[in-house]
Amino acid sequence: MEIIRNYIAGDLVHPHEGKYLPNYSPATGEIYSNVPDSDTTDVLRAIEAANLAFPAWCTTPIQKRSQILRKISAAISNRSSALARAESIDTGKPVTMALQIDIARSSQNFDFFADAISQYSSACHITDQTAVNYTLRAPLGVVGCISPWNLPLYLLTWKIAPALAVGNTVVAKPSELTPMTAYLLSQICIEAGLPPGVLNIVHGTGPKVGSNLSSHPDIKAISFTGSTDTGSEIARTASPLFKKLSLEMGGKNPNIVFSDANFDEALTETVRAAFSNQGQICLCGSRIYVERPIFSRFKEELVAAIAHLKIGDPLESETTQGAMISKSHMDKVLAFIDSAKNDGGSVLTGGNRASLRGRCENGWFISPTLIENLSIQCQTNQHEIFGPVATITPFDSEQEVIDLANHSKYGLSASIWTNQLKRAHQIAAAIKTGMVWINCWMLRDLRTPFGGIKASGLGREGGIDALNFFTEQKNICFKI
Repeated sequence: MEIIRNYIAGDLVHPHEGKYLPNYSPATGEIYSNVPDSDTTDVLRAIEAANLAFPAWCTTPIQKRSQILRKISAAISNRSSALARAESIDTGKPVTMALQIDIARSSQNFDFFADAISQYSSACHITDQTAVNYTLRAPLGVVGCISPWNLPLYLLTWKIAPALAVGNTVVAKPSELTPMTAYLLSQICIEAGLPPGVLNIVHGTGPKVGSNLSSHPDIKAISFTGSTDTGSEIARTASPLFKKLSLEMGGKNPNIVFSDANFDEALTETVRAAFSNQGQICLCGSRIYVERPIFSRFKEELVAAIAHLKIGDPLESETTQGAMISKSHMDKVLAFIDSAKNDGGSVLTGGNRASLRGRCENGWFISPTLIENLSIQCQTNQHEIFGPVATITPFDSEQEVIDLANHSKYGLSASIWTNQLKRAHQIAAAIKTGMVWINCWMLRDLRTPFGGIKASGLGREGGIDALNFFTEQKNICFKI
């Protein structure tokens, strides 16, 4: 039984009170490690360490900071197989996905911002030949990074890397449900020579750790990814303290397929968009809208494609569908399926807990589920289920599908499948989301802004937006 420890002031330390939480493997339903149940004292120690480290780190030359970030990136790549296995055990996701997506992207995050900081520039303006205005950007100080359980190392590094690159020190809180790769990252940072206190990782629950980060006056900014409810609570706590906030929250994303689209490509990517990571990605296209001339064929072939998804042991290479993160989350997803049935929905495939044999017989698996004949108002189409559940609905006109797509409190992303260029751009502009993919899904360029509107979030991450978020600007006017 492995005992996970906090990473504070450059050391791996046990929680102050010596309390731990059980950490379950979703694929087996069994406890396999213990995670610190940290409290206020642990958070205060981490903040103190970060404060002490800040003066030296923020004045460390950019080249030196970049070199350390690259060492961390290389160490992640060198240990990719071990990290992927740890991520698979911790989350229940297929190990192949963890290796190809989660761990690969975690390494890229450090490399990208190691490059980006060397290219970061500020503005200069000449005012009528009488003055020069130039803008400085400085790190904020100690910042808080709170990451979710669905893409644990991927999203933790997406926040930590830019914060460190511009000279901040960090107190990070990973999800208590998936602490293992954050713990392994702590070990990597020690070996890479990251100075003590520059990064601190405090494990534990939201009420004990996250709330203390949100309310502490020395935390100058909070970068959060997670549920809309938790993000709202962070905003209520942090906003009166005038902290900078980046809140990347939920999504209920439309996937729109027109009859002129490349049928096979749209079909393949619709399956991937709906069921990657068991539907436990905020970008998943869980509302599928198909133009009526191809609706029957698309539905039939979609059901057949879903049936070929392999539910199994996440550590086996042929598995494409792993487990739900927890029993309570599995029960929540199953309750949404029951609600859909009660609302008159027809389950075309799935709709049940999946039973496996052997090592995973007690794991928390759900068969990929597709449902039709549901109204846009029903909770299955309105709530972020965050599981392998998608709905399919026909549409007859562009305006109708725009209205359907926008009928949601969320506004994170959308996908549009069509070969008509004018239509694609017009609908992309009309859909109220922060991101739109045309003839693709989750094709990411790390330079582009990432984030949503409405209940999907506040602010943007990625590229220059991340560097700007973690810095404060000052304009200086010098009379010539």
